[in-house]
This record gives sequence, structure tokens and C-alpha cells, in this order.
Amino acid sequence: MHLVNNQLLVQHVIEGMKEDGFGRIINIISTSVKAPIPGLGVSNTIRAAVANWAKTLSLEVGSFGITVNNVLPGFTNTNRLKTLITKKAAAQGKTEEQIANAMKGSVPANRFGEAQEVANAVTFLCTPAAAYINGINLPVDGGRTASL
Repeated sequence: MHLVNNQLLVQHVIEGMKEDGFGRIINIISTSVKAPIPGLGVSNTIRAAVANWAKTLSLEVGSFGITVNNVLPGFTNTNRLKTLITKKAAAQGKTEEQIANAMKGSVPANRFGEAQEVANAVTFLCTPAAAYINGINLPVDGGRTASL
């Protein structure tokens, strides 16, 4: 659904963007695009498909002043992350604090990101200042992703 819904949404807005000579398409996917997350084979595959779809689209619409980029959040302080920590703690017989601290320890910034930090990256990519940034995957992960 991630991939198909993105395509359907774009079909509804792309002609208007072309007419305006301006547009920003930003997908929020996952750092798994750059470094697959163990145990999430289907999720990793779908998100990689979205990233490749976006790259292809960026090549097709860049000449119209439209950019297409992906923001890749890392560990972000959300209810979803809290749920994952709870499940992981129960499965491993550890406290939630132990799991959270281990996860934070894998991030060079030594903390979880905040939703506003992801939003800040999206906001920047929507501005005219980002007009020459097109077809990229931007990790917002405190430096955790090992690949460039």
C-alpha cells in the first residue's frame, strides 16, 4: 500500500505541479532503505521500492521544477517506538529502560530523535532553498545509519 498509495497521490497532483513549474514530493520512509533492519524483510522491501520509485520519478519531473526526496527517520520518540521498546523488553526479559538505553547507545547522538526534527528536515526540503536537492534519501537518525 505504501508504494501504490504514493503513486495514486502523485497522479492527482503532478499535472498541477508541472503547470506551476514548482512542486515538492517528500516520502517519509525508513533508514532501512540504506541498511535493512533484521526481521523486517517485507517492510525493508516495500520501503526500498518506494525509494526507487521516488528516484525514478525525480528523474522524470525534475525539469518541471519538481523535486522528489525521501526522509528516513531513525529512532524517533513516538508512540510506535515506545510500543517496540515494550515488546522488545518483554521478549528479552529486560526492562524498557535497558532496551531504550541500548538503542540510544547505537546512535552517535546518544538519544532518540524528536518528531519535530524529522519535520524540520521535511520543511527544509519544501523550501526554495532546497530547489537543487532532488532524488535523495535523507537520514534523520542522529548518525546511526552506517552507510553514506
